[in-house]
Amino acid sequence: MNRLALALSLTLFLSLSMMAQNNKNDNGDTSAVRATVTNYIEGYFTGDAARMEQTLHPHYLKHVIHAEIPMREMTGPELMESVRSEGAPDLPAAGKTEQVTVLDVSGDIASAKLVTPGWTDYMTLLKLNGEWKILSVVQRID
Repeated sequence: MNRLALALSLTLFLSLSMMAQNNKNDNGDTSAVRATVTNYIEGYFTGDAARMEQTLHPHYLKHVIHAEIPMREMTGPELMESVRSEGAPDLPAAGKTEQVTVLDVSGDIASAKLVTPGWTDYMTLLKLNGEWKILSVVQRID
């Protein structure tokens, strides 16, 4: 009986240790995903194309949905050219706020939601060479 109790206790201890380690990794990934999305939007708000570009996956693609206007697509190079040529957007300080929510992290894939006063982005991120990169964005403009 004592052996059974010892075995069950050891199994429980090992299971809890593994769960704690997984949660630790998830929290690190969650923070890293949040930082990537924050760098993306703050790079946009400040016109810092280099900061923004470091967050993009090489296959980045953005779909923009705005009322009755036909859906538009934008690749990473097109986005970077726009930020470089136009610089920081002409928005009031109140319009340059963001709320980042990490919706899920599963292995090397994550999803996040970015809300600003003018639009909402739903993002898919991929961990590439140990860094989180934004692979796709679906943007709804208010």
